[in-house]
Amino acid sequence: MKKLFQRDFTMVVIGQIISLFGNAILRFALPLYLLRETDSSSLFGAVTACSFIPVVIFSLFGGVIADRKNKRNIMVVLDFTTAAIILLFCFAIGRLSLVPLMIVVLMLLYGISGIYQPAVQASIPLITERERLMQGNAVINMVSTLAGLLGPVIGGVLFGAFGIMPILFISVGCFVFSAVMELFIHIPFVKSSDGKSIFCSAGADLSESVRFVKNEKPVLRSVLGILVLFNLVFSAAMIVGIPVMVVQVLGMSDTVLGITQGAMGLGGLAGGIIAGAAAEKMRLKNGWFILIVCSLMAFFMGVSLLEAVPAGISYIVITAASFGAMCASTMLSVSLLTAVQRQTPPQLLGKIMAVIIAVSSSSQPVGQAVYGLLFDTFSDKPYVVMIGAAVLAMGISLYSKKTFAVLDESGEAA
Repeated sequence: MKKLFQRDFTMVVIGQIISLFGNAILRFALPLYLLRETDSSSLFGAVTACSFIPVVIFSLFGGVIADRKNKRNIMVVLDFTTAAIILLFCFAIGRLSLVPLMIVVLMLLYGISGIYQPAVQASIPLITERERLMQGNAVINMVSTLAGLLGPVIGGVLFGAFGIMPILFISVGCFVFSAVMELFIHIPFVKSSDGKSIFCSAGADLSESVRFVKNEKPVLRSVLGILVLFNLVFSAAMIVGIPVMVVQVLGMSDTVLGITQGAMGLGGLAGGIIAGAAAEKMRLKNGWFILIVCSLMAFFMGVSLLEAVPAGISYIVITAASFGAMCASTMLSVSLLTAVQRQTPPQLLGKIMAVIIAVSSSSQPVGQAVYGLLFDTFSDKPYVVMIGAAVLAMGISLYSKKTFAVLDESGEAA
């Protein structure tokens, strides 16, 4: 068996470290900049909701591209494009209205991410051996969460001290450097022989993916339904709730918020390490229990916001719960991703990954907009929002127990 860190896999990992770090500081700074400038939870939720819509749309298209075009070239072009968008945003700040400008930029960035991630995920089985696939996915997840750890912490310090501009220029440098490095990666690629353009073949390709899920792996439909519901009530609450709770409810600084989101990155890193180390022992049938853990983290956040709890204690609980939730969700993500990759034909990998990303993310924009309104409505009782989200998430977790058991059994059969 060959070692995991062959040249091309190592280059992909290094490129991901640099690119995702630039992405992490952007995803921290841009929404925070909007929240600071507008001081509105509703507007914050609405803008972040709009930014997630392209993930749903472009993830589907990204899967078609990933299976029909050179995956290395996709990564290179998108990193260069992201750098150009941020440079244009730098010149537009102060010259154009902030809210529409932020909506456009975030939609473009998330749309690019929707195309980029299927290409990365579909490339992993092509540059790693089957026996190393779980470890390879764990490494990629660890890289993502490491960037999520360092990005917010460094971004919080820079934002608090110097404002938004240094963060924008650093991110541009990251994307350019990553694109140049990716030029030297070799990912196996066989050009499609049907002669169709991407636009002409998109419908047929996605229909093929839907037929595969419907006829060959119907259990994936149930899994996707669970992910849709869980993202609606839990993930959206975390995305909107953590900045609102730390900045608005507790009145903490930008640097302190960066530490909390850094703790989420650290939790993801821990989850990736655990998933990689326990690859042979992890069983998908226990996925429902991992969702229970995530739900409990949201519950503890809500309880910490009760009036009797000091702000300092609330912050510690929120930060610790953020770590725990991200650790658990990363373990589940690695297990799910590996199971799908092992049970999917190579020619469908990109499209299936895209369908999973798009469908599972489809509920988040709605959830984020709703939670923005809820935090404004219950601004004097924010604990109601988080405790309510935790109770709903726990119900979904218990409902998912049978589905995870079936998916685990189908993976063993394969």
